[in-house]
Amino acid sequence: MMVRRPPTPRRKVYDLYWYFASERQKAFERRIAGEPSPWTTDAILQTYKFCNVYRAADRVSQYMIRHVCYHDEACSPEDRLFQIVAFRTFSNIETWSAIRDFLGRYPTLDDLASGSFTNALDHVKRQNGRLYTGAFILCATDAYGQGLKHLNHVELFRHMFLQKRLAERLLAAASFREVYGLLHAYPLMGDFMSYQTTVDLNYSDLINFSENDFTQAGPGSLRGIRKCFEDLGDYTPAEVILWMVGRQEQELARLGLPFNGLWGRLLHAIDCQGLFCETDKYCREAVPQLAS
Repeated sequence: MMVRRPPTPRRKVYDLYWYFASERQKAFERRIAGEPSPWTTDAILQTYKFCNVYRAADRVSQYMIRHVCYHDEACSPEDRLFQIVAFRTFSNIETWSAIRDFLGRYPTLDDLASGSFTNALDHVKRQNGRLYTGAFILCATDAYGQGLKHLNHVELFRHMFLQKRLAERLLAAASFREVYGLLHAYPLMGDFMSYQTTVDLNYSDLINFSENDFTQAGPGSLRGIRKCFEDLGDYTPAEVILWMVGRQEQELARLGLPFNGLWGRLLHAIDCQGLFCETDKYCREAVPQLAS
C-alpha cells in the first residue's frame, strides 16, 4: 500500500491556528461567564471582529437552532426542513423575524406553493431594503429566469420542495455526505452553501449524522489552508481539515495551550474548517507579509 505524503505545516502560521483556537475560545468563555471586557490581552483579537471557534456558538447559528430547528409551532417535518434551508439562504435574523410577522407564523410549504412566502419576502425587501446577510457570497445567477435574486431563490425552493420533494429524500438519506449531495444537485447550491446548509439540517432532530463524516472547504478556509501549510502532500483541502480534527489534542498539548472545548465537545470538521478562515483573517495582521 502506498504511503500518503502528509501536509507540511508552515510552522509559525500552523501554530497560530492552534493559538487562535485557544485564545478565541477563552475569550468566549470569559464573555459568557459575565466577566468584564476585554476578554483577551491579544491586541488583534481586541481590535478586529472574529467568529467564534465553534460555529454552533455564533449568534446566527444559535438563533437558527432555537427558533428554526426547534421552534414550538406546529409544522410537519417537511415544513421544518424547508424552513431550515430557507433561513440559511438568507442567514438574516431580521429577515426571518419579519417574514414571521408578515405571515403570523413560520412559513410552510403551503405558503411556498400559494405565493404567500414570496409576498412576505417582497414586503420585507420593501420595508428593510435587504434580505441577505453579508457573511456569505451567494451565487447570483438568474438560473430560474427571475430578475431578482430572492425570486430566483423562491423558484429554487419550489424546485426543491414542491417539484422534487426534496424533504422526503432528505429524511431518507443514509449519510451526511448524501444530504450534501442532495442539496448540491440544484442550481444556486454551490459547494460551500450546500455544506453549510447540510450542517444546519444536521442540527435538527430530523437528520443526525456525524459532522466528521464529510467536510467542504470554503473560500476563506482555502486561503487559511494555503497560509498554514507549505504543501498539502497527497491530501485534498477537505482531507486536511479532517487531519486537523484528528490532531487537535496532541497539537494543543504540544504548544501548552489550554482548551476546554464547547462544554467538553471537541472541534468537529465544521469548526476546523471555520478556524482556517479565521486564521486567514488573523494572519492579515499577525503575518502581513504572507499575502492571501
